[in-house]
Amino acid sequence: MKKIEAIIRTSKFEEVKDALRQVGIDFFSYSDVTGVGNEIRKGELSYRGTVYDTSYIPRQLLTIVVRDMNAKKTVDAILKTARTGVIGDGKIFVSSIEESYRIRTGEEGDDSLYNK
Repeated sequence: MKKIEAIIRTSKFEEVKDALRQVGIDFFSYSDVTGVGNEIRKGELSYRGTVYDTSYIPRQLLTIVVRDMNAKKTVDAILKTARTGVIGDGKIFVSSIEESYRIRTGEEGDDSLYNK
């Protein structure tokens, strides 16, 4: 099993969610995150009288656990959909999961990830 964590632009979230559904990934967790990237713009940005701090970048963090056979298509769907070609598109991290359990039924491993 693989754990895929993707940090993407907030504006791309709905497109990525739809792309994941198209490749069969129907469940994942996500949260709003804020970070500091390689390009740090110093100062503030003003829009319609409201001043924004531009040193922090709001993003979405997607956390997806998939069977090994689904890892490549999951990563490819995110790469294709989240890319704008502009600095700040985000990152994807893939790590191995040793074990997984479904609390309700006690199922283990791959069987705990999806309904049969």
